[in-house]
Amino acid sequence: METKLILTAGPSITQKEIDYVNDAVRNGWNEHWGDYIKKFEKSFAEYIGVKHALATSSCTGALHLSLVALGIGKGDEVIVPDLSWVATASVVKYVDAEPVFADVLSDSWCIDPQSIENRITEKTKAIIPVHLYGQPANMKGIMRIAKKYNLKVIEDAAPSVGAEYQGKRTGSFGDISGFSFQGAKMMVTGEGGMLVTDNSDLFDTVKHFSEHGRVSNGFEISDIGFKYKMSNIQAALGLAQLERADELITQKIRLYGWYSDGLKNIEGITLNKSNTITEKSIYWMNSIILNKNFGVSRDELMKKLKENNIDTRPIFPQMSSFRMFKKYDNPVSEHLANNGINLPSGHERTREEVTYICNTIKAIIKA
Repeated sequence: METKLILTAGPSITQKEIDYVNDAVRNGWNEHWGDYIKKFEKSFAEYIGVKHALATSSCTGALHLSLVALGIGKGDEVIVPDLSWVATASVVKYVDAEPVFADVLSDSWCIDPQSIENRITEKTKAIIPVHLYGQPANMKGIMRIAKKYNLKVIEDAAPSVGAEYQGKRTGSFGDISGFSFQGAKMMVTGEGGMLVTDNSDLFDTVKHFSEHGRVSNGFEISDIGFKYKMSNIQAALGLAQLERADELITQKIRLYGWYSDGLKNIEGITLNKSNTITEKSIYWMNSIILNKNFGVSRDELMKKLKENNIDTRPIFPQMSSFRMFKKYDNPVSEHLANNGINLPSGHERTREEVTYICNTIKAIIKA
């Protein structure tokens, strides 16, 4: 038995990150207050394959700014997946619009294009697909529907830096997109996010609202705006992480391979496997779904794993089950939410730890 708790998540920090942050702390003030922010934004836009990027305090802030810039508001509906972190739906409420919850696909756990189409009404103005746990959503199907019904697409790419769909990186398909660098993500800035878009006019609107509705560089204000800025120190950390993105993704994919090998041939357990022909998941979180009765519930399994010093967490709840939203009948989302577990997926996990985790799971369920 492990003597120290194996945590669910955790970043990879090297001397590069320490050096960049130290430089920002020592020298990133006055005329150099935004040097790392500018470098991070430029490098991130190039990495994703878009023209513009704006560093933000969170992905939530990036998504909120996106909705404001697109003019979505009271009386409008925005279709979101029923399986995601609550921020995906909360930002719709921020602008006084209504989130409409579509079901997800049983293989990718991302929003189901057919369910999107079934939920469209005359009030629908946008779709927010989520690349859940680093797995790309079906952007071909989603963009086809968006074009057919003249809808905007805001990609919630929060957990998917570097993930690819048909040769393009997530975040480069929709009208506008948001990423997260929260401390458990593939690359981190502690808290933080990035808004990206290829649309220059839309980006100008975003910049306007992100500066409190400022008209120019002075203090004249024309609209109620917001402040979702990232600090220069955070951007220094983010730039170093971005320069190591390929290394970090390789670590995540290797970790998934260890889990896949350790849990193979167990009938009734499904891992979040990528379709490697058209999609490249970054496997931000390695997750399993219990699809049969093992004589132990999902929550009981998590409890027993914790007793063996293995930290886990349930996958995201079905959002439409929360009291502030309208309930929708989305059976796939409900099944996944009730039976899914995120396994330890930090960059520093070792092959020996993963073998121990897999063997402990098998011993508990007696597979």
